[in-house]
Amino acid sequence: MDKIIELLKEYQLNIMFALTLICGMLAFFVLITKTLIPSRKYIMLSLELSAMFLLISDRMAYNYRGNTSDIGFWMVRISNFMVFALTLGIIFIFTLYLIDLYIHDGGFEKPPLRLKLSCALCGMGLILLIISQFTGFYYTFDELNQYQRSPGFIVCYLFPLIILILDMSVILEQYKRISRNLRISILLFSVVTLLSAIVQIFTYGVSLINITIVGLVVLLYVYALLDMNEMIERANKLEIEMVREEQKNMHLLFEQTATALANAIDAKDKYTHGHSRRVAKYSVKVARSAGKSEKECEEIYFAALLHDVGKIGIKDSIINKEGKLTDEEYGAIKTHPVIGMQILSSISQSPYLSIGAHYHHERYDGHGYPAGLKGEDIPDIARIIAVADAYDAMTSKRSYRDPIPQQLVREEFVKGTGTQFDPNYARIMLHLIDLDSEYKMKESEDIGEGEGISDLICTSYRSTVSDGILLTNNVIHIHLTSSMTDERNTENIPSIILFDSLDGRIHESERKRRDLLYHEYVTIHANGNVEQAGVRNVRTKTNETAGASAETKAMLRGEKIDFDIEATRYKDHALLRLSNRFRFHEIIIALPDSTRFCYLSLTGKNCTIEGVEVSKTGETIGDGSIPRIAEEISYIDSPAGDIPNVQIDGWRSACSEGFEITDGMCVSFHTMSLPTARLVWHCPFALIYTSADGRVGGEKYRELTIVRMDGEGWEEDDHAENRVIVNKLDSFTDWNNWKVQNKAGQECELHFKLDKEQIIISAEYCGLSIHSVTTVSDSVPKLYAALTGDQCAITNIRIKR
Repeated sequence: MDKIIELLKEYQLNIMFALTLICGMLAFFVLITKTLIPSRKYIMLSLELSAMFLLISDRMAYNYRGNTSDIGFWMVRISNFMVFALTLGIIFIFTLYLIDLYIHDGGFEKPPLRLKLSCALCGMGLILLIISQFTGFYYTFDELNQYQRSPGFIVCYLFPLIILILDMSVILEQYKRISRNLRISILLFSVVTLLSAIVQIFTYGVSLINITIVGLVVLLYVYALLDMNEMIERANKLEIEMVREEQKNMHLLFEQTATALANAIDAKDKYTHGHSRRVAKYSVKVARSAGKSEKECEEIYFAALLHDVGKIGIKDSIINKEGKLTDEEYGAIKTHPVIGMQILSSISQSPYLSIGAHYHHERYDGHGYPAGLKGEDIPDIARIIAVADAYDAMTSKRSYRDPIPQQLVREEFVKGTGTQFDPNYARIMLHLIDLDSEYKMKESEDIGEGEGISDLICTSYRSTVSDGILLTNNVIHIHLTSSMTDERNTENIPSIILFDSLDGRIHESERKRRDLLYHEYVTIHANGNVEQAGVRNVRTKTNETAGASAETKAMLRGEKIDFDIEATRYKDHALLRLSNRFRFHEIIIALPDSTRFCYLSLTGKNCTIEGVEVSKTGETIGDGSIPRIAEEISYIDSPAGDIPNVQIDGWRSACSEGFEITDGMCVSFHTMSLPTARLVWHCPFALIYTSADGRVGGEKYRELTIVRMDGEGWEEDDHAENRVIVNKLDSFTDWNNWKVQNKAGQECELHFKLDKEQIIISAEYCGLSIHSVTTVSDSVPKLYAALTGDQCAITNIRIKR
C-alpha cells in the first residue's frame, strides 16, 4: 500500500493532467450529445466540468505550494478552496444525478428523503468550508505558504462520508429499479469514493480522493453512454420488430384477402371448391423443383391463387352449366383471362398477379388463348400455373366426371409435353406424380389424414362406401364407432372391403370396373367373417375377450361399439387386425400379386359408422412381418447373369446390385413388364449414383440421375444436369404397340461412355433411340449404376467392360 501511495505522489500531477484532458473532451461530447434527456445532459456536463476544474485547482495548489510571492499567496488559497468546494460540488451533482435517475428511470414521483438530506448536507458543508477560510478550522498556511491540516480537518471529510453513506443506502435499497449499467456505475461511485475518503483521512501529500472522484466521474459517463447505446439498440430492435410485425400483418392481410377472393371465385362453381388453393400449392411445388427462389415461389403462389379471378365477370349459369357448353358460352368462358388481367393490373405493386391471370391458358405450341403466345414468349409464371391448373382440373371431380386416375393423368402430361405444356415444367410435374405413390396430390388432399372419410349412414348393404385408403408397409390405424339403425339383426354391422382400382374408389357398374381396372380382393365383416373375391388365400384368427354372445347382445340392444382397425400390406400379403371390447380378429390375405395397389374402404348394412379417425402409427413392416400363407409369385426364376435378377413390383420398389461405371462399358439384360403393367413407364430404369460403399442408399449416397427406357430422364442431384435426346426409329409405331412389346419381353443393351465430367448412356429399346448426357459439376470419386424400374422383371444381367 505504501508503495502505491509513493507512486501516486510521484506521478499524480501527470495523472491529473491526463484526467483533466479526458474530462474536457467528455464535457464536449456531452454537450453535443442529443440522445440524453435535458436534465441528465446538464447534470453530466456539470460533473465533467466540475471534475476538470477540480483537477486544475488541485494541480495549481501543488504548483504554487511554497511560493511566497503575491501570486503564490492568492493561488494557493484560491486553489485549495476550489478543491474542497468542487469535491463537495461533485458529490452534490452526483446526488442530483441519483434523483434524476430515480424519477425518470426508477418510477419515483418524488426523490427519496435521504437524497434531499444529502443535498442539504452538501450545502452545510459548503457553509462550513467558507467559514473555515476565516477561522482556519479545516486548514491553514504556514510562513512558507504551504498547506497544513488543522484540528477540525476531520469534519470536512465527515460531510462527504455521511452524504455518500446516505446515497449508497438508497442505491442498495432501490438497486433493481434502474438498468444494470447505471446501477453498476452509481454503486461504484458511492463505494469507491467512500473508501478513498476514508483512506485520504490517514494519507497526506497525495490527492487520492480527488483523483478517485474524477476517475469515477469518467466512469459515470462511460456507463451512461453504454446504457444509452443499449437503450438505442433496444429501441432499434423494437422498431425493427414493429416494422417486421407490420410487414407480417400486411402480408397476412394480403394473403387472407387473396384467399378470400379466391374462395369467392371458387364458390361460383360448386365443382371447383378449393381449386385455386390447390393450384397455388401445386404451382409452388413445381417452382421449388425448378430451383426458384423463395421470393419467386411466393409470387407464383399468389399469382396462382388469383389466376381465375376473371371468372367473377362470367355468368353463374355458364360456369355451373352441366353438360357441354355452346360455342357462345365457351367464348364467354375464354374471356376470363382478360377480365382477370384488367382486375389485377390495378395492383401496380404486384404486376405478377395480372400476368398469371392473363396468360395461364396459353399453350406452349401457340394454340392457347387469349393472345396465342408460343414457347418461352409465354411468361414463366403462367407456364407454371398452366401445368398446375391442368393437373388439378384432371384430378378433381367435375359435373360430368369423377377425378381422373393418377396413371391416366400422367399419360396426359406425357402427351401434352411440348404441345400444351412447357416441357421443363411438364417434366417436373411428371416427377412429382411419380413421387406421389399414395396419390395424395388430388382434390381430397385438403380434407386431411382421414382421406375424406366422414360419417357413413348405411341402409342396404354397400349402399354407402367411403373413399379408399391406400395400404402400404406403413401401418394404418382406424378408429370408428358403430351402431345399428332400425332393424336389430346381427348382420347389420360395419364391413371392410379391400380392393384395387385406378382411382382408389369402389365401383359397382361393369363399365366403370372395366375402365378403371377394378379388382376386389375380400370383404371382411365386423364379426370376423371373410368373403373372398380375388385372392389366393385368407387365414383368420379370432381371440375372445367378453365373447361373441356378449357382442351380439350389445349389438341387438343398439349400443354403440368402438372398433379399432390396424391394416398394412407388404408385397403380396396384407394384414388386418380388427378389435372391439368383445373380440379380436387377425386376418392375413394373400393378394394375387405384389404389383397391384390395395385400398381399404368402409361400408356396412343398416348401421351408422361415425367418428372415423385415420392415422399412421409410424410403424413400418418388412420381410417376415406378415406370415406367408401363399408362395411368392416370381417372374425372375431364370438363370442369373453377372449379378442377381431383380423383380420390381412398384415404382423403384427394388433395385439390382450396383456396379462401377467404366468408359466403354456395356450392360445387357432381358426385361419384361409384369402382367399387371398397363402404362408407358412400367419399364426398366437405369440409376446413376455415387456412394462410399458402392451400394444404392449406402454411405454418402448421392443420386445423380435416372434414365428410363421410355425416354425420360431426371436429375436428382443439385450438382448434376441431365439431357435426354429421344428419337423414334422406323420400328416404332405407337405407344400402345410399345407397351405390347415391353410386356412380351425385350433384350436391352446400355452403352456407357465417360468424357471428363459427363456420363453418356446410349440405348435402343422397343423402337426408341435414347441418348442421355449427365453433366456433373463437382468431383465424384466413383460412379455406379444399378437397374430398377416400375412393374418389370430384369434377368440375365451381363456387364461387359
